[in-house]
Amino acid sequence: MKTSKKILLALLIVFVIAQFFGPEKNNGDITSIEPFLAETKPPQEVSLILKEACLDCHSDVTRYPWYSNITPVNYWLADHIKDGKKHFNVSNWEGNSIKRKDHKFEELIEEVEGKEMPLKSYTWTHTNAKLTEAQIQSVVDWAKNVRLMYSMKPKPE
Repeated sequence: MKTSKKILLALLIVFVIAQFFGPEKNNGDITSIEPFLAETKPPQEVSLILKEACLDCHSDVTRYPWYSNITPVNYWLADHIKDGKKHFNVSNWEGNSIKRKDHKFEELIEEVEGKEMPLKSYTWTHTNAKLTEAQIQSVVDWAKNVRLMYSMKPKPE
């Protein structure tokens, strides 16, 4: 057997064995996002945008596509989710101070207006997550209203 065939066979074997291993999935309870939704009161249009374009990576509730079961893609997705939750996680919303919540919404506005979110790599396979100008404006308007609400809340001394 030629060396190139041996290398290809070894790679195939490694690939098949790798399919039995993978990162832990981000499968929280859907109720984990309810406090965030109840507090920020997004309009129905924005709620749909959040579901399609944001919550897979920014909550403990991820809808996994079929290809998420293929190693090494599953590790790449897990890294995106971990990073997304590190920056903005609606599932632990109740534990944040008003100041932190306001700051997170400030960042949300910057990211969405700057078209940095949702990530291009996410919208490649989630075409419903590509935001139109009108959708961007809806999200930004809602986020600004939430920031206004936070600015009116009493700050702890």
